[in-house]
Amino acid sequence: MATDQQQAPTRPSGADLHPTGSAPGGPRRWAASAWVRLPVLFVLMLVVNSVIAAVNGAADATPLTALIAGVAAGGLALAAYTGLVRFLEGRRSPQELAPAQARLGLYRGIALGLGLFAATIALVAMVGGYHVHGWGSIGGALTTLGVMTGVSVVEELTFRGALFRVLEEKAGTWGALAVSGLAFGGLHLVNEDATLWGALAIAIEAGLMFGAVYAATRSLWLPIGLHLGWNMAEQGIFGTSVSGSGTGSGGLLDASVTGPQALTGGDFGPEASIFAILVCLVPTVLFLRAAKRRNRIHTRGSKQGA
Repeated sequence: MATDQQQAPTRPSGADLHPTGSAPGGPRRWAASAWVRLPVLFVLMLVVNSVIAAVNGAADATPLTALIAGVAAGGLALAAYTGLVRFLEGRRSPQELAPAQARLGLYRGIALGLGLFAATIALVAMVGGYHVHGWGSIGGALTTLGVMTGVSVVEELTFRGALFRVLEEKAGTWGALAVSGLAFGGLHLVNEDATLWGALAIAIEAGLMFGAVYAATRSLWLPIGLHLGWNMAEQGIFGTSVSGSGTGSGGLLDASVTGPQALTGGDFGPEASIFAILVCLVPTVLFLRAAKRRNRIHTRGSKQGA
């Protein structure tokens, strides 16, 4: 990383650093500074996050209600983010959510997330830590899909769309990557079976990876799909707990993990396994290298349109 920072800085384009779409008049005067927009946008998106968590919790009694609520919650989060960006930044259509990129970005992200978790659980199984007891249920898997749809959308909008994107204007890509990753890991400390190690593992494997994907693509669709694919594989397919949430029954397989926490993740789930960190570091490095090739590693204080 030091080598990347030492190269002659490339002046970022406005589309990379602060995608604008068509602006009706630019940001509001009081919100012109990133230091003002950042806490307002981030805190309000955290509020949306809490609302969606409550909606998911109230609607997960049946697969149908969970699916409906999950899709509705994702739509609510997208509308809230777009409305806040329009109000604060004067952007009618955020390019990080360009509709033309949605389908392909989501498909690719979901496929990548499924593949990465499958590799992780295979490594856990190789050391005797993953055990399949039988079939779970299709209904449980559909419930998980609904819940994780809302979760994936709102968390990526909050931590990559709000925190990473705006902080990058002041702290540069590396600063935004570090802060958003740690904040994302810290969010998971509120979960039922959370541990400090588990939160740190999330910060490294997921926070850094999702941030690297956004930095390389400047689109939120691929991180959203990646987040959904990973969570769906973890609980919805392989039946293990997600981020210490205390549940692991909503999957196609009835399974459990046992053994040393460092290898299996323990009660937190396979995300706290060293294997998850190693598996996710590979795409993190690859996406950061892609971001560098595309001149999307921005230095601290880079200005829009410079």
